[in-house]
Amino acid sequence: MEPKRLTKSSTNRMICGVCAGIGNYLNIDATVVRLLWIIFSVVGGAGILAYIIAAIIMPEE
Repeated sequence: MEPKRLTKSSTNRMICGVCAGIGNYLNIDATVVRLLWIIFSVVGGAGILAYIIAAIIMPEE
């Protein structure tokens, strides 16, 4: 069995497919990941920078 890989989603994309890729990896809805990402961005401020970094380093499906 092949190990799971964290990749950007090519089918369920809003901006870069990062949240959908994380949702696929964790087997949860991408909307939940997007909402959590927004909350972390507003509260901590590092969410936007983390999203940009993830969009750059995560490979495509």
